[in-house]
Amino acid sequence: MSETFVQKFPALDQFTRGGLQHRDIWFAVGIIFMLTILFLPVPSWGLDIGLAISVAFSVLVLMVALWIHKPLDFSSFPTILLVATMLRLSLNIASTRLILSEGHEGPTAAGHVISGFSHFVIGGNFVIGMIVFAILVTVNFLVITKGATRVAEVAARFTLDAIPGKQMAIDADLSAGLIDDKQAQQRRSELEQESSFFGSMDGASKFVRGDAIAGLIITFINLVGGILIGVAQKDLSFSEAAHVYSILSVGDGLVSQIPALIVSLAAGLLVTKGGNQGSADQALLRQLGAYPKALLLAAVLMGLLAITPGMPFFPFLLLGGFFGGIAWWLPRLFEEQERERQREELAAAQPKVSEETPIEELLRIEDIQLEVGSQLVPLIVGENTGLTAKVSLLRRRFAKQYGFYLPKIRVKDSGFLEPKAYEISVQGVVVGKGEVWPKYMLAIDPSGTAEPIEGQETREPTFGLPARWISRSMAERAESKGYTVVDEESVVITHLTEVIKDNLSSLLTYAALQKLLDGLDGDYQKLIADLVPAQITMAALQNVLQSLLAEQVSIRNLPLILEAVAEAAPHSRNVGLIVEHVRARLAQQICQALAGSDGFVRAVTLQPKWEQAFMDHIEQQGEDRVFTMPPSMVHDFVLAARPAIQQQIGAGEPFAILVGQEIRTFVRSLLERVSAATPVISHAELHRKTPVKVVAQV
Repeated sequence: MSETFVQKFPALDQFTRGGLQHRDIWFAVGIIFMLTILFLPVPSWGLDIGLAISVAFSVLVLMVALWIHKPLDFSSFPTILLVATMLRLSLNIASTRLILSEGHEGPTAAGHVISGFSHFVIGGNFVIGMIVFAILVTVNFLVITKGATRVAEVAARFTLDAIPGKQMAIDADLSAGLIDDKQAQQRRSELEQESSFFGSMDGASKFVRGDAIAGLIITFINLVGGILIGVAQKDLSFSEAAHVYSILSVGDGLVSQIPALIVSLAAGLLVTKGGNQGSADQALLRQLGAYPKALLLAAVLMGLLAITPGMPFFPFLLLGGFFGGIAWWLPRLFEEQERERQREELAAAQPKVSEETPIEELLRIEDIQLEVGSQLVPLIVGENTGLTAKVSLLRRRFAKQYGFYLPKIRVKDSGFLEPKAYEISVQGVVVGKGEVWPKYMLAIDPSGTAEPIEGQETREPTFGLPARWISRSMAERAESKGYTVVDEESVVITHLTEVIKDNLSSLLTYAALQKLLDGLDGDYQKLIADLVPAQITMAALQNVLQSLLAEQVSIRNLPLILEAVAEAAPHSRNVGLIVEHVRARLAQQICQALAGSDGFVRAVTLQPKWEQAFMDHIEQQGEDRVFTMPPSMVHDFVLAARPAIQQQIGAGEPFAILVGQEIRTFVRSLLERVSAATPVISHAELHRKTPVKVVAQV
């Protein structure tokens, strides 16, 4: 009994261990008994028992072959096939001895099993018996056995050829740390068992083929030899001898060929199973039923045959109704099973809240959380598919672009939301919400002038652009009319991306900053030790980095930022002044991010009167600077800046507002109300090698 079989059926293993204390001895006795039958005569009642055992054993083998999940679960099949073949051949020889020696006594001379088969299957008619026997031999020998033999040969060849590659894959997974030594050893053992099994099946299939030939020869010997003995030795007439011995011979042939056919079918099922997982009925029904349209077409064809003149109406109508009912029922069954699977996976993924859960855990607020309604649950189920996989990629992209890992984004369903709605929360506050239609595409009209198309009118949730929910079949048509078409997952991910960009500064928590500093090379740990807290506190350093992220300046070059802070901190405790010095040191990085397709930084400058107005309304109060521009002048500046900004946004090229370093912070605070995504840079941030093109003036 194989290890896999024992693991699946421990109760059966305990039964065999307890019920058969000396299994090896009993098995050896059984083999010796089969060999004994070859030489010693067997009474008719003993032959009946042996033939009944042969039929029952063949049926058992077929049932096991039907229900195993993979071929390796029945790795003992080649040995069982040899034993079953030897049992049938032994019984064939025993029945031949009885037929030739006692056949003159009548149809029951060789036992009641052979007599019963001869009368039940062939009705005592020799001609019918010969035809049925010939058909069984042909089906077994030329169809099932020959096909199974060829499949076993190809499977053995491919399995043996694939062994080096599979061994290398196991070694690679072990080296990469994906599996441990125990798992690697288990996989190597399975690979060895698989190669041995298919190699054995290649040879074992020849047993069945030889058994079919032997059965044909034995039947011919029984027939001819029996007639000769009956006429020459038992004083029977030729007609009497032909009648008695032909019925006995054909009955014996059927008794041996029916179990052989059953075992051949089991062998064919086993070798053709291939990589299908699950029992044979599950694999077949799952794959045949996966295409309801095919079942529906088969139902229509059966209906047409039912009304065709000359064809029987009822059988084809019954089959057509059966196929049609299955085609209607299967999609609903699969949908219900998929929903159940998703509910189970989602339930397994949810943390269990119990009385033992600490209060601190219940009060903890997620840094970023995405909640979806009930109809959007299929989008978030599975770790490597749908929104979950895209969220993981999003975190990696932000890490590469902005220089720090986002906190873990928790994705969950919510019974308080509308079925198609979703909400994005940052540190417990809802900062974005929207609605998406599952299995539909969102056609966005970026210009607002595209030709109308059929669909549900809506607004794109991230930027508020006019859009329509359309069926997937209309995607190409919508794109040809100038729409930007995205799927429902991309809508949510885009919204989540923009929300995170707007809240980058608040996501750089104290713990995240500490993790960043600890991750720096050892060469910079001395700089950090000299800088914090002697020259700047941890909170002030966090404030500096948050100020950079608030304007979407990457902090990936953290060593350079720390050097810049170390240069400015001894001269000023003002975080704003330190930030401006850091931005000047990051000039090349900032300019590279703003450069257009031609390499130029497009700049919108301020007229000298506005530059002077800002300078006049900045008051120095110790190390702090206070902005005192009156509201009316602020309003005028915003009105003057809006057209220039909107014009450059419409041009589609990156640009920045270029001002003096002393007023950059205050200009930024005012323009944030007009366009939060518009960068404001100072002259100190222009790298000496970066070409600048003035495109507008406020």
